[in-house]
Amino acid sequence: MVPRGAVTAWGEHGPFKSGAAMICLVLGLFAGLFHNALGGVHERTFVAIKPDGVQRRLVGEIIRRFERKGLQLVGMKLLQVWQGLDVVKTVRTMIGETNPAESRPGTIRGDFCVEVGKNVIHGSDSVESAQQEISLWFRPEELPCWEDTAARWIYE
Repeated sequence: MVPRGAVTAWGEHGPFKSGAAMICLVLGLFAGLFHNALGGVHERTFVAIKPDGVQRRLVGEIIRRFERKGLQLVGMKLLQVWQGLDVVKTVRTMIGETNPAESRPGTIRGDFCVEVGKNVIHGSDSVESAQQEISLWFRPEELPCWEDTAARWIYE
């Protein structure tokens, strides 16, 4: 289900057209709705692995990188909502620049992308855009508020 009038950044071509790709985009947006006063530990962001990233079988590698960073995957429908301290900034840094040629090695786009039009992944650029994107694809009850017992080892 794609919101009325939604258009993908990668156009009308490819196996997912706009439906699945937009689902991924919205996940991150909704996550920002649950920003917590606990110093941003429960800040959320939206992440969408774009069709070229799915076709290249990078989904697992991308998820693994966020998990190794200590972020919590709290929602996923081919889209992902990640939560953690300053998660929007952290995810954007891990993703790299929009233009892969400007992305550092070790970032997702620096390691896997060749051109701007197929840059594998989307991540919200602010808490506000994350809230908006997440709300397009997730209902509040689909994103549980839970505390990972490892959080005290990561954030304190």
